[in-house]
Amino acid sequence: MVWATLRVPASSANLGPGFDALGLALGVYLECRFRPSARLEIRVSGREAEIIPTGEDNLIWQTAQRVAADVRETLAPIELEISNDIPIGKGLGSSAAALTAGVVIADNLLGLGWKALRILDEAARIEGHPDNVAACVLGGIVASAIDSGGAARAVRLELPAHFGVAVVVPDFDLPTTKARSVLPGSYSRADAVFNVQRASLLIAALATGATNAFPTALEDRIHQSYRAPLVPGLDEILKLRAPGLLGCVLSGAGPSVLVFYEKGYEPVCDLARQVFALHGHASEILWAQVANQGYELKQG
Repeated sequence: MVWATLRVPASSANLGPGFDALGLALGVYLECRFRPSARLEIRVSGREAEIIPTGEDNLIWQTAQRVAADVRETLAPIELEISNDIPIGKGLGSSAAALTAGVVIADNLLGLGWKALRILDEAARIEGHPDNVAACVLGGIVASAIDSGGAARAVRLELPAHFGVAVVVPDFDLPTTKARSVLPGSYSRADAVFNVQRASLLIAALATGATNAFPTALEDRIHQSYRAPLVPGLDEILKLRAPGLLGCVLSGAGPSVLVFYEKGYEPVCDLARQVFALHGHASEILWAQVANQGYELKQG
């Protein structure tokens, strides 16, 4: 049987004020090769391969099975080779990439013929929020929402050519469930208005390349201050200011930090790494840049 190859990018969500709404795709990938098989066989290589399940509990396979059940089809076993470069448990959308991969694999093997927006809709329904999976599917920077009928809506744009992004990944994990558990159940009108203003300003700045909107456009009162006690050094990192540094935000639920900068000022990304070091944590800088294309599927 012929192999198919699928590549899905990592993602960073929220981007500061855009909680559960904004995301961007990163040039770090989950790659899968798959084909029908007489029995389920999963082999894993790459980053943190030892913690990725190779049986029925594998998230990619579970998602593919769930899609098959949703459309009342039966998915035959597959041979699946996974090569992972996405840090796991670090706020870089590893689970969203796996979910997206599972949906695409099911669509391919069942011959559903789904277009990208249908893939996004299914992945967002399974994930529970659309920001990471929208970036996985569409690439670039994505604003997304779930409409009143439960369908995912998303619009993408590209990062201005003179902007760069990097990710500072510390040496500790932060489970998303823990990061979400510290958030309040409601917010004041002042905090809600604060974030609506910043999220609007951020989208306008990203669409036009306006640098004078930063770092104000990255400020947030919805999630980062509540998660700061879980990420040593985050408060200081969010306050970093330097020529060429547009600003820093928590990547997804953390603990990684996404750094926006003006190209030519790459050394400013090391400032966040230095802050982590002051708090006793080593970290690495991923020069990922924004992936302008979402998932890619090739036959053969």
